[in-house]
Amino acid sequence: MKNKIHPRIGITGGIGSGKTTVCHFFETLGVPVYDADYWAKWLIVNDQELKTAITALLGTDSYLPDGSYNRPFVAQQVFSNPAKRQALNQIVHPAVETHSAAWNAQQIENGALYTLKEAALLIESGNHKKMDLAILVTAPEELRIERVMRRDGLTEAQVMARIEAQMPEAEKMPMVDFIVFNDGHHSLIRQVWKIHQHILQKYFGKR
Repeated sequence: MKNKIHPRIGITGGIGSGKTTVCHFFETLGVPVYDADYWAKWLIVNDQELKTAITALLGTDSYLPDGSYNRPFVAQQVFSNPAKRQALNQIVHPAVETHSAAWNAQQIENGALYTLKEAALLIESGNHKKMDLAILVTAPEELRIERVMRRDGLTEAQVMARIEAQMPEAEKMPMVDFIVFNDGHHSLIRQVWKIHQHILQKYFGKR
């Protein structure tokens, strides 16, 4: 159920769009941010029910003897098998959503007016429907490629393969409430401030 008093705001964007940078601006305004990708990695290693489910799906080689996640093995299992990849996502995403909902409740209890949930697959997982509002961070493809090549040391072809594996930004745009243009021409600070003010006015009647 959506929290109508203290809203949960989803924020997403394709690889290299700069959604993490946008989240940092929200954090400077005192808005707590839940990094779904970080917590998914944490839960995969630390949540026993999730580990059991992943092992049942992909086999005991999903984890190494020391208990760490065998990422190369899992990637090999799901990369060329869409059905397995979808099954894995259907195990991981609900666990992350349950964890993020509990985290959100704690942040509100601590005094936050609203929270952000940063997730690369917010829309693909359907979790945008569980948010009160959703934000998409977008950037020109050539700029995204340049950013990821510089950040991760990948080739242009490798970055393009990752971009092509994601849902196109144009398909995400109708599913969100706000779009932040991270193209080097539009001020990120002004865009974030405008969204922040909109949320405060909409839910709390103040600026």
